[in-house]
Amino acid sequence: MRFTFRQLEYFIAAAECGSITLASERINLSQPSISTAISQLEAELGAQLFVRLHAQGLALTATGRLILGEAKRIIAQAEGLYAVASEASEQVRGQISLGCLITLAPMILPELGRSFTTRHPDTRIRHHENHQEWLLDSLRRAEIDAAITYDLQIPDEIAFVPLVSLPPHVIVGEDHHFARRGAVTIAEIATEPLVLLDLPLSREYFLALFLKEGLQPNVHSRFGHPDVVRAMVANGYGYSLANVRPRADLALDGRRLVRVDLAGAHRPMVLGIATLRQARRSRLLDAFEAHCAEVISARGVPGMEAPGVWPPTDSPQL
Repeated sequence: MRFTFRQLEYFIAAAECGSITLASERINLSQPSISTAISQLEAELGAQLFVRLHAQGLALTATGRLILGEAKRIIAQAEGLYAVASEASEQVRGQISLGCLITLAPMILPELGRSFTTRHPDTRIRHHENHQEWLLDSLRRAEIDAAITYDLQIPDEIAFVPLVSLPPHVIVGEDHHFARRGAVTIAEIATEPLVLLDLPLSREYFLALFLKEGLQPNVHSRFGHPDVVRAMVANGYGYSLANVRPRADLALDGRRLVRVDLAGAHRPMVLGIATLRQARRSRLLDAFEAHCAEVISARGVPGMEAPGVWPPTDSPQL
């Protein structure tokens, strides 16, 4: 056997990203190094793993799809050696595969990951950001070890540890007529054009805020990426609803956003860490959960403004 674990890791990264460029960004390695490793792996296995689509990236061949599953199992088994050694030596080491809700990832992942690996220098974190359904499915398939996410339709087989409550609020551009208001009601915003964050389960949460009041929102447009939503709002296309509280009040184009409180009692998003109940617990995962509980609370959330008191005394349900 002449292929290496590194070659398998680079192959997995390229397959999951669908691009050498994106894989390079994910694992912080040069594109030629990844391309060379994949070519060497293909030569060793005597099989073509990808079809190169030039401007469109990479597509797995039928053989590549089969080998991807085996490669992931091999890497998981190899990482298990670190877990066993960690348990025996009482050291925290190894790699954790961490998923994060895409709306939270830009704020939470960099600071959280850096603080954990600084405290435990023999650890690595592989980051994955996506929507809620993807995170839950990936936990079920044991493709990720844990997920930083919300309490949205968590199934029984997933364990969820709540960390902090994030109530909904309204965001508008600085020239919007709500921008100088301290708070607005659901009834007041219902007729205004809504720029909706259109992600699985997130959109249902936001639309349910209106349903609970017997109202129908005026949806102007829908976008699956929070940065697009923020830019559209900042440019005056309407308002949006959010739970995250970024420290920066600017959209990516530099226009300013204003956060306005949403008056009334509304179900908050509860931010926490999700894991598969049946998965084997490791010292590494326990240490990561403990670290999350330490740095994510009502006192502060990495990358965000402090959200306030948790838990709420009377949290309404949808």
